[in-house]
Amino acid sequence: MPVCPAFHLAIPVDDLDVARQFYGDVLGLSVGRSTGHWIDWNLHGHQVVTHVVPGGPVPAGNSEVDGHAVPVPHFGLLLSTEDFHALAERLRAAGTEFVIEPYLRFSGEPAEQWTMFLHDPAGNALEFKAFRDESQVFTR
Repeated sequence: MPVCPAFHLAIPVDDLDVARQFYGDVLGLSVGRSTGHWIDWNLHGHQVVTHVVPGGPVPAGNSEVDGHAVPVPHFGLLLSTEDFHALAERLRAAGTEFVIEPYLRFSGEPAEQWTMFLHDPAGNALEFKAFRDESQVFTR
């Protein structure tokens, strides 16, 4: 994919030590700056910041996509197919419970993609996906 500007996303967590274990140890993200109240994470060049907020996130709801209840809001990455499957195995090895298990969505269509959904320990929803053909990401 072409080089794009990095995004910045700040998300609420209720326990910074648990966030450190999940984002650092389970997802394997490196730490940037941090204080006793927030941690910067390098999500493949994008800045995700976990901020301690009493009570953590409040989910908005779900939206149906391909017969699955997709949690909204959510965020994640578009990965290569190889990286997608490696992450899925890493998450399984860590005992992650998936909201939607890794599967092939829109099979045979231009937007064919592997996808999986999970929650971090605070309840933030994440989606990771891999398109068969990355040039089809925005195809209608």
